[in-house]
Amino acid sequence: MYYDLLARIKNATMAKKEKMTVPFSKMDAAVLKALVENGYIKSADAEIIGKESVIVVRLAYKNKAGSVSDFKIVSKPSRRFYFDYRSLRPVKQGYGVAVLSTSKGIMTNKEARKQKIGGEYLFEIW
Repeated sequence: MYYDLLARIKNATMAKKEKMTVPFSKMDAAVLKALVENGYIKSADAEIIGKESVIVVRLAYKNKAGSVSDFKIVSKPSRRFYFDYRSLRPVKQGYGVAVLSTSKGIMTNKEARKQKIGGEYLFEIW
């Protein structure tokens, strides 16, 4: 799930890694696409290594510091949170991004407000 993906990204940026690999899943690929569009990572490409499909993630850095400083999981399997597009607010006064699972796919809070779509509030990243 994306919980593990976010922890791996944070740990790899703290260790100053250039790239990392994670097992492929459609959910992780969609989350990584949203993170690439917002500049939290450079790129995420699916590859087949041996018999396994993996995603190679190239990490982004700003002034020698990782672009991902922290994240907060909001929706969990035990407690789901759903928000209407009117209820979506900026994260960390606009310095962070929230990621939602909507009927039109995984998107950020800014995109969801533009398209007037609500959904399950997955996590915040800054």
